[in-house]
Amino acid sequence: MTVFVPPLPEIRFVLREIAGIERLATLPGLAHATPDLLDAALEEAGKFAAEVLAPLNAVGDRHGAVLENGVVRTAPGFKEAYRTFREGGWTGVVFPEAYGGQDLPWTFNTALADLWNAANMTFEICPLLTRGAVEAILHHGSEAQKRLYATRLISGEWTAAMCLTEPQAGTDLGALRTRAEPRDGHWRLFGQKIFITFGDHDMAENIVHLVLARLPDAPPGTKGISLFIVPKYLPGPDGRPGPRNDWRVLKLEHKVGIHASPTCVIAYGEEEGAVGFLLGEPHRGLACMFTMMNNARLAVGHEGLGLSERAFQAALAWARTRIQGRIDGRPAPILAFPDVRRMLVRMRAQIAAMRALCYWTGSFVDRAARAADPAERRRAADRVALLTPVVKAWCTDLAQEVTHGAIQVHGGMGFVEETGVAQHWRDARILPIYEGTNGIQAIDLVGRKLAMADGRLPWDLVDELRADLDTVPGELRLSLRQGLERFEAATRYVQGASEEHKGAAAAAYLRLFGHTLGAFLLARGARAAAAGATGGEAWPGLARFWCAHLLPETLGLLASVSAGAEGLDPALLDERASTVPIS
Repeated sequence: MTVFVPPLPEIRFVLREIAGIERLATLPGLAHATPDLLDAALEEAGKFAAEVLAPLNAVGDRHGAVLENGVVRTAPGFKEAYRTFREGGWTGVVFPEAYGGQDLPWTFNTALADLWNAANMTFEICPLLTRGAVEAILHHGSEAQKRLYATRLISGEWTAAMCLTEPQAGTDLGALRTRAEPRDGHWRLFGQKIFITFGDHDMAENIVHLVLARLPDAPPGTKGISLFIVPKYLPGPDGRPGPRNDWRVLKLEHKVGIHASPTCVIAYGEEEGAVGFLLGEPHRGLACMFTMMNNARLAVGHEGLGLSERAFQAALAWARTRIQGRIDGRPAPILAFPDVRRMLVRMRAQIAAMRALCYWTGSFVDRAARAADPAERRRAADRVALLTPVVKAWCTDLAQEVTHGAIQVHGGMGFVEETGVAQHWRDARILPIYEGTNGIQAIDLVGRKLAMADGRLPWDLVDELRADLDTVPGELRLSLRQGLERFEAATRYVQGASEEHKGAAAAAYLRLFGHTLGAFLLARGARAAAAGATGGEAWPGLARFWCAHLLPETLGLLASVSAGAEGLDPALLDERASTVPIS
């Protein structure tokens, strides 16, 4: 396995020139987030990622997490790495100082997540989920819950897990059956949850579950769901972990990848019932949980970015040293061959576009939370809503392509575990499924986000991108204008289509959206590099490559969007379905 080299120059370039991190420091409460402070923190994060987390990545893949006599144990080195991570203050970077955090920008945390995921994505999953739980508790919890739970999650003493899915209730959360009953002055939970990532482990002294369940008087469907805080150990009056709560891990799933991340099946209430504490209002649990889920959806996009960076580095190192074939009669590394360079440049362009999109979206998260003008906060929140499904789905779809390409560059050696590159491909495969499949993200984009604010949100973005046409490098303008026109045509079609056609067009529309926006963000980077910005020397070439090789894909995507549900005849499946046995 190759050594991970943190791409700090490129990260700094995107933070500065695409996300505008220095301008974010002018927002209320961020005056302390000076360039010098963030740069020093980024340097330390790079060292931790490269020296501590990256060497554990292959270890975690080989050993995995195990369940022994009811105890979940993480892979060798993970517990010690988490202790160092917590002691370094990395668990509370973005949260309010009043609860023990450092009050730094979410945009900066996006850059940290980029590093953590590239070094060791399975490790980062645990802090990722904890950050989402803190967000939910800070937004919906009582002051007592914030003081008891949020402070300890922010400090990293405790971690958290999100507990939604049941055997019969995946996407359809309205079908969940876990129930909460009033007993002895407490809510007692009974039921089973599956696919609970880091639902139990040995890295923290307590683990807090946020569990969706139904109260006795709950109406049917999603309107009857409440959210509960269900700790592994019930806190005593001093906040220290006390008696063991009534939930346990039945098994760990055996998965294609992310072996070091324990994916738990959890049983609640096998005895007197698991004690839970209501978070937010009764029957409003799904709204509370979506605070955590939306945070997690952006974070899964960051996972796709990080894994892609790691896979690309491995592929580039291999291509530089693998001698195969001849150029001008002499043995040559495969990097000398145009098709290999095509694959590698495509990967690097995709990573640059993903990084730009993730960081740029992070800047709107900060503006939505901190801008002094309420109208500006609202506009920024709308932009986050529009971009969240694109960050999640487009970045994780591209991660499938980049990790696949990394194996292809390795040739036969990529298909064996010895080189380590196959792990990135296996680990990446969960990402289009996590936190609502990418198909669901696409349907959310065309069905809900494009309808918000009377359908204005994509057109506000179009107006902003159209203004860029006057300032980006001239050789990019024709391609960008054509790409933007296709995006406009696709948006008009989807906004006016029936639900059937809208749903059928959703996936192609989201990809077209990402490809178009990625082109413009690369063009912004090319503009900054042309003006002398450091760290972006490759961006003019990457932008030209995108306009020549990836943006033309939007022509076919527009045709697919415009076809809608044409050809989706159920009869094409019914005939075969009658012959396929159901096991």
